[in-house]
Amino acid sequence: MSTEQEKLPKQAIVTANNDEKSVVVTAEKSSNSAKSQPSSTQTQLLHLAKQFVLDGALIPENKQMPLEDRAVRRERINHLRKQQNLEAIIQKSLAYCASSASSAKADPDWFNQYTMLAEDVSNNTMQDLWAKILAGEISQPGTFSLKSLSVFKSMSITDAKLLAKVCGLAVKDSSKKNTRIISGAYKTPGFFSFFSKNTQSKVNLNQCSVSYTELLSLAENNIIFIQEAESNELQKGEKVSFNFNGENLVLTATQAKCGLTFYKFTPIGSELALLISDNPNKDFIALIKSSLQSHFKVSLS
Repeated sequence: MSTEQEKLPKQAIVTANNDEKSVVVTAEKSSNSAKSQPSSTQTQLLHLAKQFVLDGALIPENKQMPLEDRAVRRERINHLRKQQNLEAIIQKSLAYCASSASSAKADPDWFNQYTMLAEDVSNNTMQDLWAKILAGEISQPGTFSLKSLSVFKSMSITDAKLLAKVCGLAVKDSSKKNTRIISGAYKTPGFFSFFSKNTQSKVNLNQCSVSYTELLSLAENNIIFIQEAESNELQKGEKVSFNFNGENLVLTATQAKCGLTFYKFTPIGSELALLISDNPNKDFIALIKSSLQSHFKVSLS
């Protein structure tokens, strides 16, 4: 293999002729075996430097390409990498698009901004999520704002996994536009219950592997509001229903003047939550049943 050949994740850029025409070849071999073998940080750095054409100074001086040529080559390969990323995302998006006719018309300006935000995404999992964004917007224009895309671009794969985890605990109203996590219940104290210990109950989200530190991280990414919100008061016997990952969750007040507390998703968080397939954490239902039993009866259908 010549020094003009560069390997990309799951793809290879082959630079062959005197005209410096680059041909993108999809590699069939998986890199899973390479990933399973641990390597030193030095080896990893050298691999990245070569992959992004930044290893020029590491080559013996008499074998180095001129600095200007190296810069031009790096720019060309970066362009190819971005093209590969976008083509992979487009290909994935088709699987999420309906083949039937639609009266909705996609916004070319939105699409142009989308491509500029998505072109650097090479991680397979993240590409899949970007593909869902594109398919969702094409199917129903206005589903994903450019603000949401900018926030999502700044999220790492770890952030995306955390979003998926909390979505497994989230409930939505009938419109599915308002997303929230039930965090507790309260009872407005009356004259005779002012000193009662049962005026509040909390849901310990740690029992579902969601720490307060992770909630703070979500708040920093503009996914949730860290300040808890309260619902309206309910009278004894009054019910409130939510969509819990595709299932109907009903809470019935067992006392008068009871309400719920939530961690509410921001508008951006609610949009990004649409990317996560229904995957309910059933342990959460058992948790809120035991945590809120002083104020609510919880049922799932």
